Amino acid sequence: MIRALIIDDELHVREELQELLAESGEYTIVGTCANALQGLRAVKSTHPDVLFLDIHMPKVDGFQFLGMIDAEHMPFVVFVTAHEEFALQAFEEKALDYLLKPVSTERLARTTEKLKRFLQEGGQPTAGPPALERIPCVIGHGLKLIDTRDVEFVRSSETGVHVVTAKGEFLTELTLTVLETRTDQLARCHKQFLVNLRQIDEIVRTDPSTVILKTRSGKTVPVSRRFLPQMKERLLIH
Repeated sequence: MIRALIIDDELHVREELQELLAESGEYTIVGTCANALQGLRAVKSTHPDVLFLDIHMPKVDGFQFLGMIDAEHMPFVVFVTAHEEFALQAFEEKALDYLLKPVSTERLARTTEKLKRFLQEGGQPTAGPPALERIPCVIGHGLKLIDTRDVEFVRSSETGVHVVTAKGEFLTELTLTVLETRTDQLARCHKQFLVNLRQIDEIVRTDPSTVILKTRSGKTVPVSRRFLPQMKERLLIH
């Protein structure tokens, strides 16, 4: 059975697609999600073989959502949308397939056969997620999107991954690896820290092998010895 996760902000669409997948006898539904935050958590916890992913969702669309998934957790992707004009972009993002709403039984069957062939051959998902421009952060029961340009640094701790701006700290479901590899601004300076190179205001040497970075708002960010050489290269320090 193919493990499938459905992500769509419309309840009736989720229910219809879930029913179609169940009727095919080929799928186990590991979850249904209404938004990107739920989807991220579900991908991590359920490890689906395939995502049936809506493109038009509030705040974070389907293309942006792919940029938030760790490469090691990336499933095959089937975009599901009512907008035919997104077909080209869907395939440019290397999606396995593209389904138009309302999804027909016959069209889903062709997608299923294609997916089964890839899985049987041991194929790997090749979705090429776009660069992250905004980072989804948890605020109460909602979601705050922070522009990557406004981030001063990111730190990880036992309580999670925290995005730090001049206005405060925000918790995100994204990992340091995703934030480092999917953004141009954030660079690794420590096992538990990423720093925005454009937000560095001052570079302080406490000794020849120790560097501390100060951000524009006056916060300090450590640089570990392991990452000091590459930070020197990025910051043109000799």
